Amino acid sequence: VPGRTRPGPAEGGGGGSNPSKRHRERLNRELERLAGLLPFPPDVVAGLDKLSVLRLSASFLRARSFFGGKGRSQGFPCSRFLPGRRDRGLYLLISFLQALNGFVLVVTSEGLIFYSSHTIQDYLGFHQTDVMHQSVFELIHAEDQPEFRRNLHWALDPPHAPEGEPSPAVGKSLGSSAVIYKADQLPPENSSFLERSFVCRFRCLLDNSSGFLALNLQGRLKFLHGQNKRSEDGSALPPELALFAISTPLQPPSILQIRTKNMIFRTKHKLDFTPLACDAKGKLVLGYTEAELRMCGTGYQFVHAADTLYCAENHVRMMKTGESGLTVFRLLTKDNRWKWVQANARLVYKNGKPEYIVVTQRPLIDEEGGEHLRKRSMHLPFTFATGEALLYQSTHPLPGFPGLFQSKGKPSKSKKPSCSHVGRSQKNGIDPRSLLGTVMRQDKVVY
Repeated sequence: VPGRTRPGPAEGGGGGSNPSKRHRERLNRELERLAGLLPFPPDVVAGLDKLSVLRLSASFLRARSFFGGKGRSQGFPCSRFLPGRRDRGLYLLISFLQALNGFVLVVTSEGLIFYSSHTIQDYLGFHQTDVMHQSVFELIHAEDQPEFRRNLHWALDPPHAPEGEPSPAVGKSLGSSAVIYKADQLPPENSSFLERSFVCRFRCLLDNSSGFLALNLQGRLKFLHGQNKRSEDGSALPPELALFAISTPLQPPSILQIRTKNMIFRTKHKLDFTPLACDAKGKLVLGYTEAELRMCGTGYQFVHAADTLYCAENHVRMMKTGESGLTVFRLLTKDNRWKWVQANARLVYKNGKPEYIVVTQRPLIDEEGGEHLRKRSMHLPFTFATGEALLYQSTHPLPGFPGLFQSKGKPSKSKKPSCSHVGRSQKNGIDPRSLLGTVMRQDKVVY
């Protein structure tokens, strides 16, 4: 409009600042406020990226529309998005989920995980934030996907894709593959015809499985009310069916698994093993906060020097095969003590490409760790002429090892791995991110 005055600078921004910068700042503030409403501890929220915040917000708002629309919001263990989250029914339901041998799973007709209880982490190793509003078929064994898709259809007869085309339930966009029915096409919602009981193998990150865990899913198909979905022409669509099921392991856990379940902790890493996140049990065992774990280095600065090459060998194996196998080594705790752990690391893939590493770890007593150390083969895991050795900067002259911790300066009093020696490592021609660089940066008093 001619003569229209330009709006003044946004609140909190300088008059001469870049408009795009002000827009980003406003967007970041809104995302932070939205993340603060998510029903997760602050340490979990701090590890979420922007897309995950939006994904989980949409997921919980849809859940609120469903449960709130039926007047059942009091008992849904969900979020600050839902009213009455502190009432007695909520705590009773959370206690029930913890005592249940399994987890709750709600999957829409197009294969989107509408809701998963937080106890999914105890059985599959995935956190609740990793799976909600994601395709369930990324978790299911390829041979069992047709069976799961069949059980999502009310008549156990889903539409088949033409030959040479991918299944409608597999892909980045799942919204267009939802199957909508009219009420007169379906049996009554309380009909036994909509009950489901079947077995599927789900991807499992825990070290007591072979990569997949067989689960018995028992439940029924129910309508997802309150979703307000619309067709391309803008007309309102009737509610779609979704599978509400309790997923329990096909093989009951052993007494040993039950006893060690409360001791196991999990960490999340980048592909080079840089720490990204650690669960509450891991913080108790190691003593670090997530900020301290992510402070510097690739994660090898927490590993005992005598275990470094051994861990690197299994790291290389995992990058080639997807799994490291059981690895017993020592981790440095915040109070400068070494803690033996038995770990198994696995690659987590997204769209066919490795995205991050999840490590499941069980603390061991010193006698157990010492026994594993005596049995460990002491040969070098790879020759110094191979690509793996070059990757870890192992071509540095080995005579440097005997005097590795004989620094001329005063010993450091730091209580955690320090980044103070990065410059010195670079001056010596050693990459501070390499195995040798991480060992040289460790405080010598811990040995």
